[in-house]
Amino acid sequence: MSARRRLGIFGGTFDPIHLGHVEAAVAASQAVGFGELRLLPSRLPPHRPQEPCASGYHRFAMVALAVRTLDRVTVSDLELMAPGRSYTSQTLVRLLAAGHDPAELFFVTGADAFAEIAGWKDYPALLDRCHFVVITRPGHGAHGLARTLPELSNRMIELSPSTPLDRVADTPAIYLADACTADVSSTDVRRRAARGASLEGLVPADVATYIRRQGLYGSGTSAADLHV
Repeated sequence: MSARRRLGIFGGTFDPIHLGHVEAAVAASQAVGFGELRLLPSRLPPHRPQEPCASGYHRFAMVALAVRTLDRVTVSDLELMAPGRSYTSQTLVRLLAAGHDPAELFFVTGADAFAEIAGWKDYPALLDRCHFVVITRPGHGAHGLARTLPELSNRMIELSPSTPLDRVADTPAIYLADACTADVSSTDVRRRAARGASLEGLVPADVATYIRRQGLYGSGTSAADLHV
């Protein structure tokens, strides 16, 4: 399979998107060589009881601003337009139904999230619906997952900046990509925005401007929302 057919999928609440997300997207693209990487803001994330603080419209707009200068990186409303909660397994089923081959699909996620994969909907069946690309996050190394998840170690393949993906495995695999990504969370961004603090170094400049101009995460945001 040529690299141009490799489709990366990077889902998340993106409430808001921050530099950690952007750097993970860049790291995954460099490691795998996607023909396209699509970021999918979720409609209702399964791991949060509350709805996202910002609307789907605003979250989509912020993602679009964050990736507009990145080569072959786009934003999709696939999950925003689907009813109910946004489960990775269901998103993959929709993509497969649209004609994508599991061999050309790569789901990008952080090592912290993948460590909890056994709790994801339709586990372990969803591991056969695509390849997974797991990116190191601060405090959560991708290359340590073989010890954390020994039952999946036989599916794991380590990548590095010096050894990007050349040949795709014949069956869906779990690619581990070590990377240096910003130690920032959307929760921290929302808290800082609520008190009017600078967002420099936390989110792309265009996203910071959008948050300020749209009045997102401001004084009208409840304390409960700021802690989810």
